[in-house]
Amino acid sequence: MPMPSGPKAKLRARIAFVCLFVAFVGLSIGAYYVGDLGRFLPGTAARETHSALRAIGDPGRIDAASGQHPANPFQQLLAMATRAADDADTASEKLSSEVERPAIPGDINLGTASRAELDTLRGNLKTAEANATAFMPRYAALLKTERDTVENDARALHVEQASAGKLLDQLDRRQAEMTALMARLVSARAEFYGAYENYVAVLAGEFGNYKVVDGQFIFPFQRSVDRYNVAGHAMTVAARSVAELEQERQNLKRSQQAAWLRFVNGQ
Repeated sequence: MPMPSGPKAKLRARIAFVCLFVAFVGLSIGAYYVGDLGRFLPGTAARETHSALRAIGDPGRIDAASGQHPANPFQQLLAMATRAADDADTASEKLSSEVERPAIPGDINLGTASRAELDTLRGNLKTAEANATAFMPRYAALLKTERDTVENDARALHVEQASAGKLLDQLDRRQAEMTALMARLVSARAEFYGAYENYVAVLAGEFGNYKVVDGQFIFPFQRSVDRYNVAGHAMTVAARSVAELEQERQNLKRSQQAAWLRFVNGQ
């Protein structure tokens, strides 16, 4: 199956809910199909799911409860903790989106890209890989700020130590679960950016030698086909890993939201 180089191959920055299917061909002029790889670009998935999964709890519901019990310090703390969680979630999504700075082009056509465009894309991918590698310490700092805020609010409200402790335990479990998953996700993102850069490097190295015919790259030598296929396969595998982990992250956020609401309701 040929690799598309026309409009259908344009990279559209999407990840979630998509599988990428690949196939090798054995012709000496052969090519490799990687589909719409842009669906796996990690930068936009967080933005697409943010509106649906943004809150760890239900701020309106909990604020209403605290309004009905204004003299109840623990209800007030629950509302504050929910807002702190929402703020941390918003900040982490923003941090995640900043991994792709400079932005990875979402509409580049690799079949018609110039050598300069390929080199620019490679540079941006290297930067994204480095940003993803450096993500976790910054993410951990956001979570620490959230926990410190809740702990300080509990002291300020003079919430009973046992009740505050239960709330902090709930927060610690949630943060530990998400931290473990985010470490895997950003590692997969870094691997994807590296694999994508290697793939573009093959095209840049072969620039001027290949042709694009009927939507496929045509190389003059088998060794070039082999390098292209290996790079494309590595990129595909890395992309699929990112997509699967992003889906796992969405599922975990839903599960954590349900657990938080049960905790708020005293279940």
